[in-house]
Amino acid sequence: MERSSGILMPMSSLPSNYGIGTLGKSAYKFVDFLKAAGQKYWQLLPLGPTSYGDSPYSPFSSFAGNPYFIDLDMLIKDGLLKAAEVRDLNWGEDAARVDYGLIYQLRFPVLRLAYARGAEKYAHEIAAFRKENAGWLENYALFMAVKAHFNMVSWIKWPDEDIRLRRPAAMAKYAQELKDDVDFYVFLQYLFYKQWDALKVYAADKGISFIGDVPIYVAMDSADVWSEPHFFQLDEKNLPKAVAGVPPDAFTEDGQLWGNPLYDWGRMAQDGFGWWIRRIGGAKKLFDVIRIDHFRGFDSYWSVPSDAASAKSGKWLPGPGMNLVGVLTSWFRDVKYIAEDLGYITPGVKKLLSDSGLPGMKVLQFAFDAHGDSDYLPHRCQFNSVCYIGTHDNDTIQGWLKTMSRKDKNFAEKYMHITPDEGWNWGLIRTGMSTASDLFVMQMQDVLELPAECRMNTPGTATGNWQWRMLPDAIDPKLTKKLREYTARYGRLPEEKKPKAKDTGKSEKTEK
Repeated sequence: MERSSGILMPMSSLPSNYGIGTLGKSAYKFVDFLKAAGQKYWQLLPLGPTSYGDSPYSPFSSFAGNPYFIDLDMLIKDGLLKAAEVRDLNWGEDAARVDYGLIYQLRFPVLRLAYARGAEKYAHEIAAFRKENAGWLENYALFMAVKAHFNMVSWIKWPDEDIRLRRPAAMAKYAQELKDDVDFYVFLQYLFYKQWDALKVYAADKGISFIGDVPIYVAMDSADVWSEPHFFQLDEKNLPKAVAGVPPDAFTEDGQLWGNPLYDWGRMAQDGFGWWIRRIGGAKKLFDVIRIDHFRGFDSYWSVPSDAASAKSGKWLPGPGMNLVGVLTSWFRDVKYIAEDLGYITPGVKKLLSDSGLPGMKVLQFAFDAHGDSDYLPHRCQFNSVCYIGTHDNDTIQGWLKTMSRKDKNFAEKYMHITPDEGWNWGLIRTGMSTASDLFVMQMQDVLELPAECRMNTPGTATGNWQWRMLPDAIDPKLTKKLREYTARYGRLPEEKKPKAKDTGKSEKTEK
């Protein structure tokens, strides 16, 4: 990975007139800002359709795009919606927060109007899209149609066990009875990918690449588990035997009980990890760089009994290690990866990272304890690593400062030479830019010097997350110029494409 920098900015956090960020005008403007500010990468959170709790890390599908991100103004321009049908609705009172409950109520009726006008208009394009993505799209569309039929309850609670267990007669029955709903969910994916592909082409032309997360686990309530239950640790009723989490640590007395179903690694290995090859292949369509979330789970994973009240009673079990990682890196030789190697790191995890050759992560908010021996200290940010000030799970810089001990804060202040004129935010940006890490990534909230109220996620909490949005006038030319100057100072500006020399038809020998 070339020496460069980028910004972590969730798609949902972009400004828009419809309550949540979309693939429309603001996304293109953000690409323009990244280009002008000398950045190379836009890092996103997962783009899948979110479930209860609104976490992008628990989507209904590993392949599908979130219908919330479909831009409505583009649909108006295409004649699929009328301006009054969307602009007269109340999409939320607070431009700085996403109201997911309101979005859920309003977005789908509006998209139904677009479907009614667009299904026939784009029939040939939809058919081609459907054929190209048949491997995941048909299962996902039927899954969502049946979920809607049963009032969106989790598939493990569907009252008809025949469809819950995917018995052939039931599959055929629901596919026929819910055909219009199935077609609707296919149409939404067609719209999402049409808009995404256009944005990606625009970004590539500007020299901007996308980094995206692949969460190591998938949600229990997902088309992934419902359609291929044999790849997970489930019983004869397709209910989980054990679930994922992490053990107790200095931050959480009971550990974290995530509840995701665990993989049957032995079964996955039997077909050469084809499930993972398909999954990374899907992510490759979206992103230029793939960050593997919770990479340490490939070495060993925390297995918690499915009936446990907390993660305390779990145990470590061996993961697939290089048997899987080697398959992915050899199968997708043109894909760049980032290994999220945070958390409880053992010698086995370190060996797996070394054997894989993937860049790991360095987080500056974890660096500055007064002992001065942290692996995340800037002078220990080596080549083949990615340096972050904080990830989506960290507080903003301003919030982090309020939680630091005086001793740690004094150490950090001296180490980074923080001055009142520069301030903490830009002092940390300077520090990250100056490290040897190939890539440095900042949260947009920290570039804007925003307070703790703008934090994206607090691990271990179920409410109040994933809501922050940037205000429309937050970025100005002064900020753009300042960020570019910091980027240039530490050699992270992308190389400008040189225009091709005009062919005059004369050879060098005649040009004397």
